[in-house]
Amino acid sequence: MKVGSTLIVNAPSGASEMALAVEIQLPEKALTRNDASLAGLIERAAAGESAAFEQIMIHSQQRVLTLSWRMLGNEADARDASQEVFLRVYKYLGRFRQDQDFFAWVYGITLNVCRDILKQRQRRSYQFISFPSEVEQDVVDAPMEQDDAEQSAIRKQRHELISKAIATLPYKERAAIVLRDVEGLSTDEVAQVLKSSPTTVRSQISSARQKIREYCRRHLRLEQNYEL
Repeated sequence: MKVGSTLIVNAPSGASEMALAVEIQLPEKALTRNDASLAGLIERAAAGESAAFEQIMIHSQQRVLTLSWRMLGNEADARDASQEVFLRVYKYLGRFRQDQDFFAWVYGITLNVCRDILKQRQRRSYQFISFPSEVEQDVVDAPMEQDDAEQSAIRKQRHELISKAIATLPYKERAAIVLRDVEGLSTDEVAQVLKSSPTTVRSQISSARQKIREYCRRHLRLEQNYEL
């Protein structure tokens, strides 16, 4: 089955604008993970019904594309990853068990695809994502000026600095903190996606946050010393 590129929504080019970025219009009645109609679509798609699989793609594309973009840091790789994810979802849909969380299952496939792409990549790509104030405000405590243009420049600098810090994280820590702090999954859900334990996930997230803070503070100290 060919995965149509038209189902992967167009998004602004440029990693710096990815920001916060992927504004995708969900269907009016977006399916939830426990929706009975989702179970029906999965059953029909696994039996070979193309229309049912297309509906699954429509209801999954935002999750897949945004997670791919946040893990890989650029539009081109995110689109390639999204295409591969849906090919794998179609290929392995028959192995999905109805007692599983479907979207957690898709997240797992997405992370595996992203990991494969990262292994093939010869250079790092920086991602630009919005973290909750818990992380961002604690990491970069820069004063905000009244001028809107300057505020915008400072915010952009914060995002870029955090993004560079994230790019230095080990893959598992990076995946854990993106799923938890960006995608908003609970610790238990992150553990399910990563096939890990909640205790391990909490440790990975704590370690990732600390490394991000240390990276940003070290960078700011160097910058201040240079200005002096």
